[in-house]
Amino acid sequence: MTPEFDLAVVGAGLMGAATAWAATRRGLSVAVLEQFDAGHDRGSSHGSARIVRRAYPDPVYLRMTGRAMELWRELETDAGTRLLRIVGGIDHGRLRDPERLAAALATAAVPHELLPPEEAARRWPGLRFDGPVLFHHEAGTVDAARAVAAFLERAGARGADIRHHTAVRRIIPNQEAGIRLETAEGATLTTRRAVVAAGAWAADLLGGLVPLPELTVSQQQIFHFPRRDPAAEPWPVVVHKDALNTYSLPGGRDGGPHDARKIAEHNAGGPTTAGTRDGKVDPAARDRITAYVRDWLPGLVPEPFNEATCLYTSTANDDFVLDRAGPLVVCSPCSGHGAKFAPLIGEMATDLALGGAPPEPRFTLAAHTAQAGNTGAAQWPV
Repeated sequence: MTPEFDLAVVGAGLMGAATAWAATRRGLSVAVLEQFDAGHDRGSSHGSARIVRRAYPDPVYLRMTGRAMELWRELETDAGTRLLRIVGGIDHGRLRDPERLAAALATAAVPHELLPPEEAARRWPGLRFDGPVLFHHEAGTVDAARAVAAFLERAGARGADIRHHTAVRRIIPNQEAGIRLETAEGATLTTRRAVVAAGAWAADLLGGLVPLPELTVSQQQIFHFPRRDPAAEPWPVVVHKDALNTYSLPGGRDGGPHDARKIAEHNAGGPTTAGTRDGKVDPAARDRITAYVRDWLPGLVPEPFNEATCLYTSTANDDFVLDRAGPLVVCSPCSGHGAKFAPLIGEMATDLALGGAPPEPRFTLAAHTAQAGNTGAAQWPV
C-alpha cells in the first residue's frame, strides 16, 4: 500500500506547525493532525508574547538562537506579517551570572553591554537592579498565536492537509506503509514518516513505541501588570534570577490596550497532566509575583489585571528531545524555553524525518537515557 503522505505531523502547536512549514518548503506532502481548535489554549503555544533572545551560556543553544532568529525573519517575509518585536534583553541577578553570559556572547560575536546597576536604572527608569546588568539588542518577543497561524497558513498554501479536531489515539509502525495513524473517530491515515510534536500529550502517544525519557508536565502561572506610565517606551525583556527565578516582557495583545507587562516565575508550577490540569492560578504564586513587582518593578502598578496558566513539558536536564526511531520522529523540545527556537526545531524535525542525523547528540533519546538523574546540563531556560 502506498502511503497517503510523505510526512504526518501530530500536534499543531508551535513545533508541529513549524515542522509543517519546513516540510512543505521542501516539497513534501504533509498532513497535520491537531486534536483541538485552531488557536486553542490547552497547551503551550497560545498567547501573544513569548521571549526571543540570544543570551545563553551554553554554546549549543547560543548557536541555535542565531539560526532561529534568521528563520523567524524568513517566516515573516513568507507570511507577509510581523511576528517579532525587538526591544532588547536584560539579564541580571546574583544567580543569573551576567558576566558569564557576557563572556559567551563575546565569544559568539553577539553585540552586548555589561552595565553597572546605576547606569541600567538610569537607562530604564521603573526597573530596579542591585548588581551587574547584561543588555543585548537582539532580543524581544514573538507573537506565539500568530506565529502558529502563519506557519499553518503558509504550509496550507503549499498543499498541507491541516486537520483540526482530529485526535490521534494510536500510532502503528507498518513496514509496508511506514506508519498508520488511528484517530479518535476511527479514521486512519498512512504516512512514510511521522513527527510527534504533541507536548504534554507526547508520553501518552509514544509510550511503548520509543524509549522516551521521563517528561514532567507542570502548570505555570502568568500575570499582567499595568505600567504607571503607559505612554513610556517599552522595557526590554528581562530574565532575573535571585530569590525568585522570574521573567518579564511586553505583553502584546494579552496586555490590553496599554501593553501591560507579562510576568511569571520560571518553572514554579506544580505537576499535572495534559488531561487533569485545572487551569486555576495558584493564589500563592500571585502573591509572590505581586510582592516581586513591588520590590523590583516600581514602574508597574502592583495589581495584576489579567492572569492565565500554560503547560511546561520538561526533561530532567532541560535539554530538548529531537531524535528519530525508525520512521517516527520525537519532537518535544519544550522544557520552558523552546518557543524561541520553533522555526529551527521545525527544520531539525524535517531533517530527521528525511533521514538526517540528530541535530545535537545531547538531544537524542539515548543521551537522555544515559543522563537520567543528571539535572545539570542546561539549567538556563526561558
